[in-house]
Amino acid sequence: MLERIRIVLIGTSHPGNIGGVARAMHNMGLADLALVAPRCEVITQDSISRASGADHLLHQASVHASLEEAVADCTLAVGASARSRTLPWPMLSPRELADRLPAECQAAESRVALVFGREDSGLTNAELQRCHAHVHIPTNADFSSLNLAAAVQVLAYECRMAWLSQSDGQADAPPTVPSDDDDLATHAELERYFEHLERTLIGIDFHDPDQPRQLMAKLRRLYLRARPERMEMNILRGILSATEKAANTKPPKP
Repeated sequence: MLERIRIVLIGTSHPGNIGGVARAMHNMGLADLALVAPRCEVITQDSISRASGADHLLHQASVHASLEEAVADCTLAVGASARSRTLPWPMLSPRELADRLPAECQAAESRVALVFGREDSGLTNAELQRCHAHVHIPTNADFSSLNLAAAVQVLAYECRMAWLSQSDGQADAPPTVPSDDDDLATHAELERYFEHLERTLIGIDFHDPDQPRQLMAKLRRLYLRARPERMEMNILRGILSATEKAANTKPPKP
């Protein structure tokens, strides 16, 4: 299960924080580190020192230009959020997130991304809207700011505890046979669907991009909450294609 969990850092500005994250991950048995548009050098004396023996994670970390690229193959993306946003999104505590992980990581193709934002400003609303859910660490309201590595450590610990609980119960659990039909749509497949959906809604004059009224954000929330499977996604894409075809063949309005 731990091999299927990816830690994603966006716009990190201090190499020491990346090193501290690597140490926190290695402490808890996580190894998949992805960096999105880092604002600093990754391999420095400071990052290696802060990694304290986990610097191999720094050398093997993947670097991406965008969040979409970093989580393209993931079936669940959870953004760490310290504050409420204009558009409410499913919110989990670290323990609630951990409770979901064994089931989320059961399928052979499943990948879970835990996404952390910039040290100074966190994740943007657009980045949070690309996550299925948000996780909030319930810190002291009078002093709520967490160091990046400390935040990763909290979630990594909960991941490990979930893995240990799963390992203890595996001996008595009946074997499961995964089905390809039940595979969840990946983040990249969902993004292609959202692009297709927006194009179709504009084409049939249902959506005006100049006056969006948060329509696409609300539809994102709906479909990300539903967690569609690949087969269901293919059906939805087929419906959109048929809608576009029908709209293009309708006679023009008098």
